[in-house]
This record gives sequence, C-alpha cells and structure tokens, in this order.
Amino acid sequence: MTFAAAVPIKAVSVDFRACPPADNCLLSVSHDVLTGSDRSAVNLVRCVKKGEFSTIRDYLVKDDIMAEYCEYEWGLRRQEIDITCKNSEKKTCDKKQAVIAVQQLIPSRPEIDFLRTDEDFILRFLHARKCGVQESFDLLANYYSYRKRNKDLFLHFNANEIGIRNALKDGFPGVLPERDRKGRCVLVIFTANWDHCSYSLMSIYRALLLTLERLIEKPRNQLNGFVFIVDWSEFSFRQSSNLNPRVLKLMIEGLQDCFPARFKGIHFINQPWYVEAALTVIRPFLKEKTKEKIYLHGNNLSTLHDYVTKDILPAELGGEGPSYNPVQWADKLLEIEQTLGAEVGKGLETPDSKSESMRKSETFPVHCSKKLDGSNGYETSEVYEC
Repeated sequence: MTFAAAVPIKAVSVDFRACPPADNCLLSVSHDVLTGSDRSAVNLVRCVKKGEFSTIRDYLVKDDIMAEYCEYEWGLRRQEIDITCKNSEKKTCDKKQAVIAVQQLIPSRPEIDFLRTDEDFILRFLHARKCGVQESFDLLANYYSYRKRNKDLFLHFNANEIGIRNALKDGFPGVLPERDRKGRCVLVIFTANWDHCSYSLMSIYRALLLTLERLIEKPRNQLNGFVFIVDWSEFSFRQSSNLNPRVLKLMIEGLQDCFPARFKGIHFINQPWYVEAALTVIRPFLKEKTKEKIYLHGNNLSTLHDYVTKDILPAELGGEGPSYNPVQWADKLLEIEQTLGAEVGKGLETPDSKSESMRKSETFPVHCSKKLDGSNGYETSEVYEC
C-alpha cells in the first residue's frame, strides 16, 4: 500500500485484524469497501488490490504525524487500535525456544511440584512477563508455591461450590461481553451486591481466581491483559467491616506476584471515604507499578470513559449498553465447566473437609442467616467475546 499525502477522509470502513505476535501487524483493507466508498474518501490509499494485505506497523506506529492524523480522523487513538502484536513489539522472541528454556529451569526448584509444564501452559507465563525467561520461570514457581501454601483456596475449586456460585451469581466478578479498544477483557464489580451473610470475601476471591483461570486460557487475554472497574456505590460501612485484612493481603499477594495475567488498570468509582481509608492501609503492600495502575474517579464517570469507552459499558457505568446483568458471566462459567467436566484446580489436593484457615475466613456475622441459593432470576443468552 502506498500512502499519498494526507487529505480529508470521511468514513472508510477498515478491518483491523490481530495477527500472531511474531509476525508484522497487518491492516486488511477490503477492496469492496474501498470501491464502494466515496472516492474522495479514499485518496489516502491507492494501488489496493482485492485481498491485499499491507504492512502499516512501521508507518503508523513510527510516524507520529500520520498517527495523530488517523487519531483525529478515524476517532481511534493509536494506542486503542486492537492489534494484538503491538503488545509484543517491545520484546520479540522465539517462543518455542523460550518455552524450552523455562522447562530447563524447572529442575532447579525440586521443592515445587510443577503440575503442568506443557507448552500452552508455560506460554501464559511468558506472555505475562513479555517473554523474559527468568522472570517467567519465577512467576511459574510463585504460582505453584502460592497454591501449595494456600491449599484451602483451591479446595472444591469450581463454579458449583456454594460460596463461589453465590458470589458469581451476584456478579463477583462480572465480565463484559465486549472488549475495550485495546482488545482487553473488562471485569466489573458492583460492591453493593455483596450479600456478606451468604458468602465471605474469601468466596469472592475464589470466584475471581476461577474466572481469571478460565479467561487466561485464551492467548488473546494473555497478551492484551485485563481491566477492572469497581463501583462502590451504596457500599455500606457495615459491608466494609467484612473486608477481612488477612484475605485482602492474600489477594494482593496472589494477584500481584503469583498469577500469569497482565492487569492494565483498576478503576474505582463512587468510592466512599472508608474505602479510600482501606486503600491507604493496603497501599504499602502494593508495588509501584501496581499503584500506578489504580485510578480513583469518585463520581466523575467522564474520567473513567477516558480509559474505557462508553460503547462497551453498561448503563450503570454511564455507558451506551443495556443495564448490567450480574448472572451472565456466572451462567457462562457454569456452562464452560459443565462442558469440560473438570476442575480448574485439577491435580491439587481436594480433601472433603475445609482447612482451619478456610473456616476462619468464612465466618459470618452473628446477625446473618446464611442462604444457599444465590439465584436472582436473570436469564442470559449473550455470547461472550472474552
């Protein structure tokens, strides 16, 4: 594709296709679209043949003038274009050789039981650490060490476990059907939905881990990462008293250092003062990179929309989508597990009785009457892209 001088363009439909990270990023321009458009709107490109793919990465990414022009005319910021291979642009590697290199390091940690060492599994860790072999191996070792130290977290680790199911049915977490413009999977939590008499913070964490385990199976999620949006509207002070410090510390340790995922942003909206106070308490346990990814928006949804556009957000978050349905992801996850017929934690010990630490973490306030059914009557038929 040869680019002419920049001239006004109106609306050209182009198809941005993600390509394997090891290849060049490609822009597929439909011949039919171009020939069917107003000719004055396509002066930007010429010599486009039917079925032709032209490399634009070097031009678009390195030419700031052209990138700014495209940002203005197409309404898509350069960094919002969903091109998966951009994530691997900083560091390219021979993935097969990297997998072998990680596998060769496994005997150096004989005290760890590495239950999975296949290529697909190790690639999760390589993607999370941008193909750094030593960093990826350290993350893999942390992953299994964490599971060994906290076996209670992974007892009966499936969506049918009563605490996990109740949490999922209330939207802890929810997963939006569409990705953001960077191709990232967006998870949402509406904290006011927490029925702390029915399930504990530990169950919420287990439901979150289970969700991430399922989502991280897709290479696209490994590469593009995740965005969290937490809405604290109507989250009561009584509910905040159930934010168990031990579980919060466990969550920080597990998600920050021991899980193969790239967390790109954590957005808090409508947070009350006591939530900000809790965040101040846990902040010393966060790494600097993690701190930089936490955004406090208060009641200003417009700043949230600067990061996650309204077209994929539910109405409750000021988006253009329908109202949020908390059980959509829960039903999808239950369907996935029924199809697979296996636990995510396959290979870990799953004794019949819970450990002492699990029992302590699942104590409920005296005034609570525990409920066993988390269903709230919603139906779902939406297909999840994530």
